[in-house]
Amino acid sequence: MNGVNLPAAIRLVRADNVCALDPAPAMFDAMLQGWEQQQRRRLLARKTVSGRLSLVRRFAEFTGTCPWDWTPEDVEAYFSTRLSRGEVVWSTVRGQQSDLEMFCSFITDSRYGWAKACLEEFGRFPVQVCHDWNTAQHVADFEGRPGRRAFTYDELQTLFDAADDRVEQIRKRGRKGALTAWRDSVLVKQVYAYGTRRRETSMLDLPDLRHNPRAAQYERLGAVRCGLSPGRHPALWVSERRGRLGVRRLDEVFVAIREHPDLPDELDLHYLCTPTSRT
Repeated sequence: MNGVNLPAAIRLVRADNVCALDPAPAMFDAMLQGWEQQQRRRLLARKTVSGRLSLVRRFAEFTGTCPWDWTPEDVEAYFSTRLSRGEVVWSTVRGQQSDLEMFCSFITDSRYGWAKACLEEFGRFPVQVCHDWNTAQHVADFEGRPGRRAFTYDELQTLFDAADDRVEQIRKRGRKGALTAWRDSVLVKQVYAYGTRRRETSMLDLPDLRHNPRAAQYERLGAVRCGLSPGRHPALWVSERRGRLGVRRLDEVFVAIREHPDLPDELDLHYLCTPTSRT
């Protein structure tokens, strides 16, 4: 398949009639620009895209080489160094290795033309440097930072009581925000009840609510089907400005509720939806 017309193909990112004074950095920058365009076309969040680009730049700076000179040993050295310095945890390593693998898959895909251009210009071409034998595997239920943990039953009850209490306090004071606090109270209970992750929770739409034959009393609200497509409204969780609640805002909502009864800081929204918290 001829991929020159694909978004992020080299001929649509890098002009053929321009000769760079320093071709290696120019090629690398063009690769990053192309990958950014490809991810934008997939409607990925701006924060996700910028984080992935930063990772690739840090990896290149660590190796001191360009992608067509990267090796699997570079991957091992980079992440071993970060782990030994305590800069990341295993769950972060797995995510970053997956991002690096995606970048390598992009620049080695023949449809985009990057590998062929590197071979012609530098006599070398990029390869996939992330493999099963040099990347972290998901082998543990908990890979977070020390102190992060699942909720106890008493902490769950305290959290949900605090969420309801915030609504009543605001209402009794006659201040604005009671409806928002009520939304937040229902939101954290939904995360716990259905086990949806932050991104899944943010992207829920009203049509994602489903009938559950085992919970007929809830009619059409007995189940949630998670879909990560960005879609338009109606979003299930909407901000005060009538926009979809983002992942960062979900974290802020949870922290506000957690701090209301002064629950421990190590309790995190991520672990509210884990199986250990729901047992």
